[in-house]
Amino acid sequence: MFSLTELASNNTKHLWLKIAETEQKRAWQYSQQHHSNPIARYNSYLNHLCLDSFISWLEDWQQEKSGTQPSVWPGKDIPTILEVVNGIAIQLGETRLIVLPTEMTDLEELSVPQEWVDIPSWVADYYLAVQVNLDDEDECWMAVRGFATHRQLKNEGRYNQSDRTYSLSVDELTENFTILLATLGLNFREEVPPLATLSTDEAQDLLRILANPSIYSPRLRSDVSFSQWAALIGNEQWRQQLYNQRLGLLQSEVSPVADIVPNKIQVNLNQWFDRVFEIGWQSIDTLINTSQLGNLAFATRSFDTSRISGVNGAKLIDLGMQLGEQSVVLLVVLTEEAEGKIGVLVQVHPVGNQKYLLPQLKLVLSSSGETLQVVESRTQDYYISLNRFKCMRETSFSIQLILGDFSITEDFVV
Repeated sequence: MFSLTELASNNTKHLWLKIAETEQKRAWQYSQQHHSNPIARYNSYLNHLCLDSFISWLEDWQQEKSGTQPSVWPGKDIPTILEVVNGIAIQLGETRLIVLPTEMTDLEELSVPQEWVDIPSWVADYYLAVQVNLDDEDECWMAVRGFATHRQLKNEGRYNQSDRTYSLSVDELTENFTILLATLGLNFREEVPPLATLSTDEAQDLLRILANPSIYSPRLRSDVSFSQWAALIGNEQWRQQLYNQRLGLLQSEVSPVADIVPNKIQVNLNQWFDRVFEIGWQSIDTLINTSQLGNLAFATRSFDTSRISGVNGAKLIDLGMQLGEQSVVLLVVLTEEAEGKIGVLVQVHPVGNQKYLLPQLKLVLSSSGETLQVVESRTQDYYISLNRFKCMRETSFSIQLILGDFSITEDFVV
């Protein structure tokens, strides 16, 4: 195994950079916290390893030239891209570089996701084939093995429909990295057509399909065309919604809590950690021990309070006189998560002598007027549950129960 110094001395045209152990740990921790599945986490890990090392080198190089300092595009929204697409963009004034890392030992081609080539706001001037070596614990490194321009990719690149990429063999790339530095500021972008237009309803339909984190590559769904996908992911707001839903996060309200519509009572979940409940809410243990409710079906069936960790609150809800005064319990369980987030689990259980929930009872999660999750009871469902989600402090959301003409909404703030 050659050392980094030996490799660099024998390949002077390439840019070789060492990846420090501290950078590896930082990139790993970051990726574990900001992505929904193992593939997205590892993709983010590789990209951030290259970003930290490469941008540090660029900063030093630009400082010597008294030039514009590099910045990352699109700033703090990087995770929303790395969740679904490989590659990280670096801005140097008007020039954009896309770093595309791979761990392949025998690097044969530059493979560029179509998003970086055909979404107008994502297009770059240069696309860098970066090889990453993490096999040697004592000396990990990255190397820029060549680059192509956007014009070259559009005119000479081979388009692969199966993985929606443009590719060029290594032999077709410009190998000498100093040529890139010498041509900074020149325009190497080909014109690309504008994105298709999506209606809000079409975007929401796509979000419902693609927000499932078990879909590791939503960009390659065969039932979603690239034009549809590009229109969705190229919109910052919809891309953020996709990211939030895949991670089970809710966006904080734009307006502060004090500006909420008057007379709209919100349950302050933060107080639950101090055992303070609003009228109508109480801990699940207290509710189970309340003699006035008689036999609580969920207390003796599949629901075991000893398995529900964290702070919990429950509320008895009457589904309406027209339904024979049947009632259910709305259960909310809170857990404190990393980075100040709060985990939220919401379930509905029958009470009294009812063994099952009534069919077609809908449990709906919404925030800022947007429906995020819906579950509906079937025949002989013991309970229904929303997928557990996380949110930041001061986030507001609503839970709605719907059965026929009956509807009730509970509003919450963390």
